[in-house]
Amino acid sequence: MANTLKLEIVTPDRKVLSEEVEYVGAPGTLGEFGVLPSHVPFLSALGVGNLYFKQNGKAHYVFVAGGFAEVSNNQVTILAEVAEKATEIDHDRAHKAKARAEERTAAAKEKIDAARNQAALRRAVARINCAACGKSAGTC
Repeated sequence: MANTLKLEIVTPDRKVLSEEVEYVGAPGTLGEFGVLPSHVPFLSALGVGNLYFKQNGKAHYVFVAGGFAEVSNNQVTILAEVAEKATEIDHDRAHKAKARAEERTAAAKEKIDAARNQAALRRAVARINCAACGKSAGTC
């Protein structure tokens, strides 16, 4: 298909996704970026947040945390430390992780603990948002 590109999302544990898509939006460490077919090649570090892609006009969401994105030859390859499809996210577990991170942040006495807890909180909130986006009608 001329108006699509290949999206592959891989973690150290598994291949999360391999699909032909129309668009990919991802959280880079310096901000979000978007990729359409025939995009110029580039490499970006990934931040924590929601990667989304359009397939047959519908938006789909994947939570990603850390790793790299490579765009080349009409293909987007995501090598992520963590990646979960919105439909795979355990909403209750994510809310419990958020509550734990908030409690630890409030009780943190050292800057390292506070930074670690803030990162855990960002991941939990991003998972919750991703799960919510995956359940909505494609807008989030």
